[in-house]
Amino acid sequence: MRKMNPTHRESNVPVSSHFSHEQLLDRLAEVAVRIGLNVQPGQQLLITAPLDAVPLIRRITEHAYKAGSSLVTTFYADDEATLARYMYASDDAFDIAPTWMADGIARAFREGAARMAITGANPTLLAEQNPERIARANKANSKANRPAMELITQFAVNWNIIACATPAWAMQVFPDLSEKDALAALWNGIFKASRVDQEDPVQAWKEHNARLHARAKYMDETRFDALHFSGPGTDLTVGLADGHAWTGGAEKALNGVVCNPNIPTEEIFTTPHCNRVDGHVSSTKPLFHQGSLIDEISVTFEEGRIVEAHASKGENVLQRILNTDDGARRIGEVALVPHSSPISQSGILYRNTLFDENASSHIALGQAYTSCMHDVDGLSPEQLLKRGANDSLIHIDWMIGSDQIDLDGIKDGNRTPLMRSGEWITK
Repeated sequence: MRKMNPTHRESNVPVSSHFSHEQLLDRLAEVAVRIGLNVQPGQQLLITAPLDAVPLIRRITEHAYKAGSSLVTTFYADDEATLARYMYASDDAFDIAPTWMADGIARAFREGAARMAITGANPTLLAEQNPERIARANKANSKANRPAMELITQFAVNWNIIACATPAWAMQVFPDLSEKDALAALWNGIFKASRVDQEDPVQAWKEHNARLHARAKYMDETRFDALHFSGPGTDLTVGLADGHAWTGGAEKALNGVVCNPNIPTEEIFTTPHCNRVDGHVSSTKPLFHQGSLIDEISVTFEEGRIVEAHASKGENVLQRILNTDDGARRIGEVALVPHSSPISQSGILYRNTLFDENASSHIALGQAYTSCMHDVDGLSPEQLLKRGANDSLIHIDWMIGSDQIDLDGIKDGNRTPLMRSGEWITK
């Protein structure tokens, strides 16, 4: 079930009486560099961010250079400029993407640069725009960014995503507050979820990672063949890829650097088998994707493929996403998050996947993370696909867990209860 936004009184309580906003911002930057990326001496860093993130970016840049980065380069995005394209550009402009920039980013990753993305855009920036144009632009961008995306899904380099509160985002999360109070409330939520309000954030992250690793180790050693989700609107069996691997928290990238790709994170996740998903499932939170709202999603899978899909809002956008390519109708990730996760218990609907996916178990349409598979070195795309790793231009997470969803593991036809009412019951 969806949580309501906090009251005015709750949302205005400071995260910590010990630290100022500037101190917390600096702590977030330090955690992003030291824990999120683990920037190495001599390593370049490439950042993408909204314009509102300048104060945070300056602190991240400072900490990156202190950690030994040789060069920090930031690409900024502007919501107003993005919107202007949809309002005024000619129709044929939406099949074009800056391939030259995407090629440069892919080259940077191949040469060892770390990647950081700062999220914070207006969740419904494109809500009133032509969904066909949105779909075409997204497809063009996905094609252009495919080489870089493949390096990320292979976990070739250390990478990280964090959040920056922005006025447009804050006012959607806390619509009953003034812009100033909404921005403060959103920052408070980000600081708390990112654990930078604690006395020793670095140690707090080490302890949290240890808990996630223990859960992933249990799932990896148990080697379930499939997972079964059941509850209101959901009766879904997700077969797991041959040689799948469970992961969560900090992990070692192929370049040997241990990093936390997502801050915050509460999930453990793995690679499903793209041909072994059957049944129906309903979303438990709305999906905000590329400026569009898609709500109350319900889909039916047969032999891994979505054969029927509906949504109460944004169904036209959903259908266009599913038509991106064949892999867009299959899933490339399944992730488990208990309903008691701090983000879920905060009662805040962040309208941002980085946060909302860490309040709820979820699946992802599209590209699989081959880093979530054992013994993949040297395998061709065809061999990976045969083992069940989905291939697609997209990777879009949406939430299917709640306090009304049960989860069982299936192995050799036998069931093991894993979650009841959204909570782990296993050790």
